[in-house]
Amino acid sequence: MPFLILALFLAALSGCDSYFFYPQRIHVANPYLERVLHEDVFFKTPDGVRLHGWFFHPNTEPRGTVLFFHGNAENISTHAGAVLWLAREGYQVFLFDYRGYGKSEGKPDMEGIHVDALAAIDEIFRMERVDKDRVAVFGQSLGGSVAVYAVANSPHRDRIRALVIDSAFSGYRRIAREKIAGVVLLWPLQYPLSLLVTDRYSASRWIGRVRPVSVLLLHGGADKVVPVRHGELLYRLAGEPKQLWIAPGAAHIGALSDENLRKRLLSFLAAVLGEGKNGKAGPRERTSPGGSFRESLFIL
Repeated sequence: MPFLILALFLAALSGCDSYFFYPQRIHVANPYLERVLHEDVFFKTPDGVRLHGWFFHPNTEPRGTVLFFHGNAENISTHAGAVLWLAREGYQVFLFDYRGYGKSEGKPDMEGIHVDALAAIDEIFRMERVDKDRVAVFGQSLGGSVAVYAVANSPHRDRIRALVIDSAFSGYRRIAREKIAGVVLLWPLQYPLSLLVTDRYSASRWIGRVRPVSVLLLHGGADKVVPVRHGELLYRLAGEPKQLWIAPGAAHIGALSDENLRKRLLSFLAAVLGEGKNGKAGPRERTSPGGSFRESLFIL
């Protein structure tokens, strides 16, 4: 039996990309969508894959635009709740599905979803409705790691004002090794097996290159899916300006369930993006009422 388990695992790992992606084609009903004006957006990647997303409109003059990268499972219909509240707070929100998820064409793979991420940034900077001086990128879990790579490699990087990363793992190979080590029979093989996973797109490799974008890292102190040490490592590797907010009792992508933390995020966005047509943020040293958004660490 142990040999059978190992054989099956190695066979599956030969297509290791699939272990990171759990797409769902069918959208689920979300009653909260009815409370926010939204529209479908379709756009194509450079390799010709047609992707689908939603654009949420606020009921007021937009305070800015947030591009959202969701996690590795399901699709935007199940992840919309993570950003609907931002639309209610006055932000335009664009969220989309990677290839193979929801109504997006294709099949997910490691290279493809990073191509998709870059295409989504290109798309948002093509939209006439978007104030190009007030754009933030927000990624959760896998989406946080993807967002780091995309911002670092986007030709629009210098115009992106903020990068918010929630519960992201620091590296594909690192998280694979940790998950393999969690299987008793495979513990001795964690290092050689993890070498089968590419580190080309890992956030730890790219986060130091997102400057001059303001970086905010969020992580739950009780995250058992992606331990908080991943967020701490990314914080150490990131350039200034940067912040790390740790919510001690929060689980995976659970930090923003706290109303006070949401208010703090709104303050961060307001300071970095500016308010209203005549309230655009100036240079990168723009500060909040509580002080500078230079290097800081908060345990919430």
